[in-house]
Amino acid sequence: MPGHSSDNLSGHRPIPHHVAIIMDGNGRWAGQRNLPRIAGHEAGTENIRRVTIRAAELGVRYLTLWAFSTENWRRPADEVEGILRILGETLPTETEELNRHGARLHHIGTLEGLSAPLVAGIKHAMELTQDNTAITLTLAFNYGGRDEIVRAVRRMLADGIDPDGVDEALIDRYLYTAGMPDPDLIIRTSGEMRTSNFMLWQSAFAEYHFTTKFWPEFSPDDLEAAVEDYQTRERRFGGLVSSEASEPKRR
Repeated sequence: MPGHSSDNLSGHRPIPHHVAIIMDGNGRWAGQRNLPRIAGHEAGTENIRRVTIRAAELGVRYLTLWAFSTENWRRPADEVEGILRILGETLPTETEELNRHGARLHHIGTLEGLSAPLVAGIKHAMELTQDNTAITLTLAFNYGGRDEIVRAVRRMLADGIDPDGVDEALIDRYLYTAGMPDPDLIIRTSGEMRTSNFMLWQSAFAEYHFTTKFWPEFSPDDLEAAVEDYQTRERRFGGLVSSEASEPKRR
């Protein structure tokens, strides 16, 4: 991807290694325009590529986008079916475009409950882009933070893990995000100010940025503004601010 420079970003402060976004507000965006809610999900899907490309240009190495939670199954059946249809229809084209831009695609969440063609499409996207290095785009689809932890504990029990051997590093290895760094910056669109069961374990030391913009109208420039805001923060990681303080080790 071509480089992108901005006079607003500080060259002396770190760019977040991992940015995660709670993509919220598709339905409300549509409602304000007297459109059906599904039109908001379509517009939100179209925004993913634009934001991903800018993230890579800014030097972000990992971008995680929360597209569908384990709780979203409780929504009206026609809306859920529409979301699944949109993902199935757009995944092939978006995979090709993001592959052309050097993005590696990854998925976190459970594939249970998804159709066989959709599961195949997700696996194909990951296989096709597995050697790309511009940015790792992780789609959190059918994902919930508590569900992730429950499944991790079940796998540890199934593996007969000795309780005395359980530590943070071991739990990390059993999560969907094994091998990924924790998010440095979590952005939530739509004005809501809550975590909503997103990356509960991984977000322990993340910085949060909240914006009133709905996801379909969240622009690449808005992403850059969030990164600029992040650069003004002093991250303590539970300690005191120090010029010699180091960040937690990347997993």
